[in-house]
Amino acid sequence: MARVGETISVTVKGKNFEVGSALREYARKKAGKLGRYFQSHDAVRLEVAVGQFRGQYDAEVTLQLGGVFIRGAARAGEPQAAVDEAVDRAERQFLRFKSKVDARNQQASRAEQAAARPAGSQEEHAPPEGEGRLVRVKRFELKPMPVEEAVDQMEMLGHDFFLFTNAATGQVNLLYRRKDGNYGLIEPAS
Repeated sequence: MARVGETISVTVKGKNFEVGSALREYARKKAGKLGRYFQSHDAVRLEVAVGQFRGQYDAEVTLQLGGVFIRGAARAGEPQAAVDEAVDRAERQFLRFKSKVDARNQQASRAEQAAARPAGSQEEHAPPEGEGRLVRVKRFELKPMPVEEAVDQMEMLGHDFFLFTNAATGQVNLLYRRKDGNYGLIEPAS
């Protein structure tokens, strides 16, 4: 298994908050425990961000494994408690992600085995309980439009997200509604 410093990079930073050496070391050690899930050849980056807002401490743990990002966030009265909860949430997210990947791999393996069986002897398997399935594919033309028009389109459709070509950049963007009621925009890095 990987250890902190081998292939796992743990960065601890403050958000409008000075992270002391004791808290920095605590966060590094706590987040580093996630290393038990990775092999030494996996390139893993962990980032722990701690901030203070209205007397509460916010902690955010972002785990990057290849192109996959997993995030856990928490708020507590003490910074260590916020870090503990954020790491626990990131760990639960990772385990959920890992079980879905494992289920897909098992399903692919079963499909390969079924294809190798003689005709007429194939078994049907239901997806694992709680596992989501792809039930619909939708295709549509991406129309170039300004972000403001995309917001209007999303509102008119009553959706929580909207995929469009940004007229200003020519790139595909994803507009989404945040939990606080505001909007977020995801743009590809170039």
